[in-house]
Amino acid sequence: MLFSPTQLNTCGSSFVHKKYSCSGHSHTSSSLSTYLVLASSASRLYASFWQQSNHYSVSCSRHLSSSKNTLLDLALNRASETEAPSVSSYNRKPVTPDVKVDTRAFLKCRPEYAFLSLDLTQRPQPVEWVELLPRLQKVSVLRARMKPPDVLQFLLELSKLHPDKMPLLQSDQRFIMLLRYSVEHLRLFSELQLLEVLQSFVWLEIPSSHTMLEVYEAELSRRANQLTLHQLLLAADLWRCIGRQVPQFLQCLFESVHLYLGQVGVPELVQLLYIIGEGRHCPKDLICPIKQLLMRHLAQMHPEEVGTVCLGLFKAQTSLPAGAVTRIVDKALSVVTEMGDFAMVNVLKYLRFSYLFHRSWLEAMGREVPQRAHRMGVQGLMHVTLTCSALHYCNDSILSSIAERVPSLVPHCRSKDSSKLLWAFSTLGFLPAQSQSFYPSLTDALRQRKAEFQRYPEHLLTGLLGLAFVSQFPEDLVILALSPEFVHLALRNSKLELKKDLFTLDAAVTLELPQWKGPRLSGELREEVAEMLWKFAQSDVCLKPEVLEAESALQDLLGGDKFVCKRMIMPHTRSIDLEIHLDPEGQPIPVNVLCPKQNPTMVPSSQRWEKINSGVTITDNLVAQLIKGKNSTELPPTTIAASSDSVRQGIKDSVKIAVQISNRNHYCIQSQQLLGLHAMKRRHLKIAGYRVVELSHWEWSSMLRKSRAEKLAYLHCKIYDSL
Repeated sequence: MLFSPTQLNTCGSSFVHKKYSCSGHSHTSSSLSTYLVLASSASRLYASFWQQSNHYSVSCSRHLSSSKNTLLDLALNRASETEAPSVSSYNRKPVTPDVKVDTRAFLKCRPEYAFLSLDLTQRPQPVEWVELLPRLQKVSVLRARMKPPDVLQFLLELSKLHPDKMPLLQSDQRFIMLLRYSVEHLRLFSELQLLEVLQSFVWLEIPSSHTMLEVYEAELSRRANQLTLHQLLLAADLWRCIGRQVPQFLQCLFESVHLYLGQVGVPELVQLLYIIGEGRHCPKDLICPIKQLLMRHLAQMHPEEVGTVCLGLFKAQTSLPAGAVTRIVDKALSVVTEMGDFAMVNVLKYLRFSYLFHRSWLEAMGREVPQRAHRMGVQGLMHVTLTCSALHYCNDSILSSIAERVPSLVPHCRSKDSSKLLWAFSTLGFLPAQSQSFYPSLTDALRQRKAEFQRYPEHLLTGLLGLAFVSQFPEDLVILALSPEFVHLALRNSKLELKKDLFTLDAAVTLELPQWKGPRLSGELREEVAEMLWKFAQSDVCLKPEVLEAESALQDLLGGDKFVCKRMIMPHTRSIDLEIHLDPEGQPIPVNVLCPKQNPTMVPSSQRWEKINSGVTITDNLVAQLIKGKNSTELPPTTIAASSDSVRQGIKDSVKIAVQISNRNHYCIQSQQLLGLHAMKRRHLKIAGYRVVELSHWEWSSMLRKSRAEKLAYLHCKIYDSL
């Protein structure tokens, strides 16, 4: 028995032996019907099971890619003889194991977890192959005469075999026969025996895809209402240790939890959230009870338990109210110095998912991460920077310590790690000059993982866009990304919309590499994406009050709507500008010919700003007081044109001006540092010959509450001071 007598006695009702009779009188008609369906299903599975014969091997099946990916590999390999670089022209290389992390460290926090989970560090004392041969021989002798206790005992003894010899056992026909009998006796096992069989499967390394396990899941699901809460959680954990997704059983578990809410203490709650996270799903009707239980038990949780709670909520994409998330992070902050790196990163993951800016926690990360970075693995560091990026939080101490650590971890980098690190750092404005090795090392890491782009084309685009933000364009990777083969692969990916990313990369290359002779996107695709982006802008940012008021005021300032064009000058940057042109004399030039047609019904009358006649009279004194904050001598009233004579005299050629109405999401939080995409846009506008005038959100939002004359004075100075 794998459960000690002490455990069984201590657990009490958690492990209750229940005898099952094979007599039809002991089952309801619905139960019998379920069993007949199960038996029919099992018979079909036996056939599939027996067909595996000697080819049944854990060691090989775990490393096989799916048939779909294999076919994709073959298809791409057939095209690899072309001269141009292709997705398939690089061999796969295994990723070196990253820094080892104990993802189940929370189980060591309390002795109660022994009844809710399997301690994977307590493997049975290994037994050599020769010692178990007599047991296998006995299996072949007993055959159909085996009873449920015999089957269980054989499985428990064989599960002690040394791990190195497991493939030998799994290919043995006598072992296959034993598994067959375990399924035939499935109905006769008690609940405790079922759990012990499932536990033996963990040590026997039964592959998670094995068809036999489908029958076991069905039987455990059928008996869910006969299992205690502890047994349900233990069974769910055993399935997790096997590595099999069991949505049917988990649904039964979740439905049963409502019956046991009064029995849920800290260990039960944490284990439940661990299971929810590993299953990637939390039923909506459980969210409220879980929140209430969390708030009740939060103060008693250990640091690693808080990390597990955050990871479970993150993996299941479960939103809690901001107040509840804040309390969880407050608790994490109070024990942050005692937290392991894995738990700390899990808190950051849930912050990222919740988009909660918790200043005190992030400031603590500014102290903790530099102290821990030297021992952390690449995946943990990637999640730290992703959280900073998602929250627009730029902390030089965090970024510098990670940038120093990452180059040594390149052998451990998956394409996902490399691409997201590049994206996060460049989004936060970390420039190549700040670390000589950071960007080159991750670019090389992308090259080493090129084969992974067959399955995850988005990783290449994410990495290259990150590099483009800081004006880095590795030619070989860009050629690959814009090649017809890769574009076809990326567009075929139905799960993600990659057209916009391809469009942004293509345009960035065109602007920043004028001598580019490599592949480009087709004109049709570029037009399609530009139109899609403009339609979205028309229904969203074009209608924002701050944009409508700036457009209206500029039209008044310059003398009419023909002098202001609201459009996407740089559509690949996915934002709009107000474009105006001035001649060498400083006079506005009509630009309405540039403006795309816009349906006037797109602008609700309730959001149109009242317009006044153009030619508003503004005094130099008013301009000085409003913009410079200084008192000046009263001068005779003049028109805007007259007050701008001195500026106009300084203009040598006509000028194109892009007026940008920024918002706080364009900047790192509580700073004036532009995020990566918006910094790239500024650069591209200048390359295209535009002068950029920004109506910053911290200035323009306050101007919206002022009079039209004050707004015009502000805009006048913004436009003409830029010259």
